Amino acid sequence: MIFDPPLVPATLIQRYKRFLFDATLADGTTITGSCPNTGSMRGLTAPGSRIWLSEHDGVRKYRHRFELVEADGTIVGINTALPNRLAEEAIRAGLLGDLAEYPVVERERKYGRNSRIDLLLSGPGRPSAYVEVKNVHFCRDPGLAEFPDTATARGAKHLEELGDMAESGHRAIMLYLVQRADCDRFSICLDLDPVYAAAYVRARARGVEAYAVACAVSPFEIRPAALIGMDEAVIAAL
Repeated sequence: MIFDPPLVPATLIQRYKRFLFDATLADGTTITGSCPNTGSMRGLTAPGSRIWLSEHDGVRKYRHRFELVEADGTIVGINTALPNRLAEEAIRAGLLGDLAEYPVVERERKYGRNSRIDLLLSGPGRPSAYVEVKNVHFCRDPGLAEFPDTATARGAKHLEELGDMAESGHRAIMLYLVQRADCDRFSICLDLDPVYAAAYVRARARGVEAYAVACAVSPFEIRPAALIGMDEAVIAAL
């Protein structure tokens, strides 16, 4: 995914009220913009951080939107609206094995208990594949991406519904999309959300597949780059 038009560099002043941030542009102008990430963004909101913004004309309340931040010596994507698109790119690029062989990919299809699946893959002669995508940007140990970075009851609900799909004879896939390139391993974050970790263990036991893909991130593009290792130690711990 190429950023077009190009992103605008800035310096973060603060992120607040979950949806907003203040920043200083290169010319010294102070602006307020929208933050497309309602999560904790743990470790990614230090004042003075280098950030990159998309810029929009038209009727939007805020002209600038937070897209990238430099943290821990790497550039991290924070926009949670992008992972579904990046997940589809990863599938089409063959990073997830035979998922690339499904000819039809639909987004945001209703399923389960009043939910929408991020991607629904289908094709003749094969079971439908329900793909739930989670954005990942939390890293506290070098090389290890973790999810979640805070408690997520909604995420646990999605795992239960994926388990239902697997037991109904469909393929059910949990895909963790890591918007940073400095991680070659992925783990479920047991200490920050033990409820989600337990739901993950149950889902895997019910037949849910799980994968993690790391992205190459720059101010010019975000590109799914590689399948990374899944650390299943949380399964042994529960």
